[in-house]
Amino acid sequence: MTGKFVIERAKDEQFYFNLKAANGQVILTSEMYKAKASAQNGIESIQKNAAADDNYERKESKNNKPYFVLKALNKQIIGQSQMYSSTSAMEAGIASVKSNGPGATVEDLTL
Repeated sequence: MTGKFVIERAKDEQFYFNLKAANGQVILTSEMYKAKASAQNGIESIQKNAAADDNYERKESKNNKPYFVLKALNKQIIGQSQMYSSTSAMEAGIASVKSNGPGATVEDLTL
């Protein structure tokens, strides 16, 4: 079983998606989009950009928790991870996005 993108609607009616690993764990979350088509374009961008390590920016939160963002070729952020307990856990998250993102299916919960 591979990962999947799940498109959802926020309370303010905007669209967002999560990339979930095969075990159902969220490994990447998008920004908010006003239109579903924009969220779908974000998914396509992740599918195209997830495999390249250069597209990941490794960061640290104010409380010293590692996390990462995935950027498109134009350097715009297209997804952000959760906060991790260690750098090695963050690197495992990046590896999961690399392996799940390109071939992930899409489940639309907004229908």
